[in-house]
Amino acid sequence: MSSQPNGAPTVVTGVIGSDTHIVGNRILSMSLEKAGYKVVALGALTPAAEFVKAAVETDADVILVSSLYGQGELDCRGFRELCVEAGLDDILLYVGGNLIVGKHPWETVERMFLDMGFDRAAAPGTRVETVLGWLAQDLAARRRAAQAAG
Repeated sequence: MSSQPNGAPTVVTGVIGSDTHIVGNRILSMSLEKAGYKVVALGALTPAAEFVKAAVETDADVILVSSLYGQGELDCRGFRELCVEAGLDDILLYVGGNLIVGKHPWETVERMFLDMGFDRAAAPGTRVETVLGWLAQDLAARRRAAQAAG
């Protein structure tokens, strides 16, 4: 795990693909900063490769991908593989929003994204506090695993 010298984990955020829905992502970024995370906010219309590039350049611990226009399934295909190719094998990957077109049970949508290699998938309407809780839990688990291995 690659937390910054001040101990604050680095999180890359952005809205993937051709999506311009930025308000929720900005609220999440501001909440992360308030909670003590270093945030690298990429904004809207961000290709998957730009998330990975930013994560490499900033030695990020987590990438949070947002999508509201229903094309997340297409935009996020191969995302984990891009991370692995860039040497980010152990980076945490979260995705959230209105990820696919049509009405589908959330469990089905969530399973789709977990199978793509995302660690967490947030349903529309997920509260910021929930995401902050997931981050704390997942980063603590990574620290414990790193300490046990090293």
